[in-house]
Amino acid sequence: MLELEHGFRVVDVNARLDPDERSVATRGREISPERLERELHQAGVVRAVVSPGAQRVEGSYLRPNNAVARMSVDRPFLAFARINGPRDPSGRASARLRNFRSSRADHHADPDDIEQYAYDDRFHGFSLAPAVDGLPDDETLAMLEDVGLPVFVEGGRVFKPSAVAESLLGRFPVILSSFGGFPLDRGLMDEAIDLLDDHDDLYLDTSFVRYRSVLERALLEHPDRVLFGSGAPETHPNVGVMEILTLDVSEDALTKAFSKNAARVIEALGPGEQ
Repeated sequence: MLELEHGFRVVDVNARLDPDERSVATRGREISPERLERELHQAGVVRAVVSPGAQRVEGSYLRPNNAVARMSVDRPFLAFARINGPRDPSGRASARLRNFRSSRADHHADPDDIEQYAYDDRFHGFSLAPAVDGLPDDETLAMLEDVGLPVFVEGGRVFKPSAVAESLLGRFPVILSSFGGFPLDRGLMDEAIDLLDDHDDLYLDTSFVRYRSVLERALLEHPDRVLFGSGAPETHPNVGVMEILTLDVSEDALTKAFSKNAARVIEALGPGEQ
């Protein structure tokens, strides 16, 4: 695929890096660190946040997190540690009852894990996919609040924006993937944009948001809260960059979405850090 020429500094807050064959088999598309770096370069992306794909049920993320951190050395990657938990994120009445009785298993992230990741300079934040990995318990969430690093959260129909607001917002910076509406749920995307009015610690990532009007609404109403995310390797970064470039918004809004906003949330994405 041809390299894009657009003149913007672009950073990507949503890329996946699979450290082993099992992750590839679980998640889908195989891509090496070298190829991911090449595809990002083709799109003009200078730095990208990476975290591992889903592990098997009852699998710990300690080993894949460390592998992703190692693969990020001397590459334009920032590792986020993926974490899991024992709680059902669905919000159903039955889930609330189960959550009341739930407790951490050995493979779940605990407060000590959070503290170790937070003070390991190889990691710059956390990644959470509640629909796949569950939600952390209160003690672990409290430690996330104490360390204050950004948490990238995969939202969607299982873990809706309203559930994000109820369980996570107000505690630490949250970057909500795909405007909270993956896959292509426009109603949930609009709901996530509405949340920006009342939650200063919420940011929305653009990956897989294919509705131009939704992207334009967010950038016009909340230009400081939208962060570019490609969703690589499930989609080529060129696709996401081109979708943002074709929006009917100001150059200043594009500059904020492509890099300035992300650098405020994740300091290591700033221009002086690359």
